[in-house]
Order: sequence, then structure tokens, then C-alpha cells
Amino acid sequence: MRPILFVFSGLPASGKSTLAQRVASKFTAAYLRIDTIEQAFRDLCNFDVEGEGYRMAYRIASDNLRLGLNVIADCCNPIALTRNEWKNVAQNTNSFLINIEVVCSDKEQHQKRVFNRVSEIENLQLPNWEAISKYHYENWTENRIQIDTSNKTIEDSVTELFSEIELILNNN
Repeated sequence: MRPILFVFSGLPASGKSTLAQRVASKFTAAYLRIDTIEQAFRDLCNFDVEGEGYRMAYRIASDNLRLGLNVIADCCNPIALTRNEWKNVAQNTNSFLINIEVVCSDKEQHQKRVFNRVSEIENLQLPNWEAISKYHYENWTENRIQIDTSNKTIEDSVTELFSEIELILNNN
């Protein structure tokens, strides 16, 4: 079976990282978190980060996929440009791409998550609700799994996601 590139997309505090980490464990995948890469650039190189985190992640993902390893990309992935780049990574490495968009459609619940969130990444300044509500996030035009985490337990969201992934894998 070809290696799988799982690309998790969505706004901060939607539940992406929690779900991405569960998929990484189940599918024994390398886990690439854009926030971690970007914060490393800020800490080690002392410059403002724009697209460098994504570009580094594309290269690391490609290396791992060429070795036959599954890869998780945990990122906001908010625009067509980045979504197309992940698609190119999968095509160039003969990997199977599964796009997963994680949303929290209940705005009040999403706002509470933002307020209660604690950064797992040293020195990372998490965006506040005002910044997230102004975030540029383009609508999807490609097929993807969409998981709405609002009003669900983590386990319910994980079960739903695993079921959707299995459906896709069984049909290919």
C-alpha cells in the first residue's frame, strides 16, 4: 500500500491537533506540526515567519513519504495555494492524500476553547479570539473529510474520523 499523507486543516482551537495526534498514533505516522516548525524558526533564526514553515514541512513530508512512511501535516492550511502544495507533495511521492478539515461550528464553544487553550509549544503565542475571527480562511473546493467537533466529546470526534478514513481507504 502507498504511504498516506493526512493533511489536517482548520482554524486554531477547532480540534485539529488533538485529532491529528490520534491519527498519527493509529497509522504510525510522522507528525509535522506547522506551529512547531514556525516557532523553531522564530526561536533559532530570529526572523518573522511567513511561508517558511509550510515550505520546510513539504520537504520533510516528502522525505518521509519517499521512505514509505505515513505523514500527518497539522496546519491551518487556509488557502488554495497551500492545499495545492500538499496535493503536489502527494503526487510527487506517489502517496495517497487524505484531506481532513476540522471545524467547530458552534462559535461560542470555539471561543471558549480559544480562551481556555494552553500552548504545548514553548514560546508560541496563541492567537486570541479576535485574531481567529478575522483569520483569512478560504472555502474548500476539493473533496475532504470534514469533522465538526462542536458539541461532541473528543472520543466521538475520533470515532467519526476513523470511520471516515476507513471508508476512504476501503474504497481505494
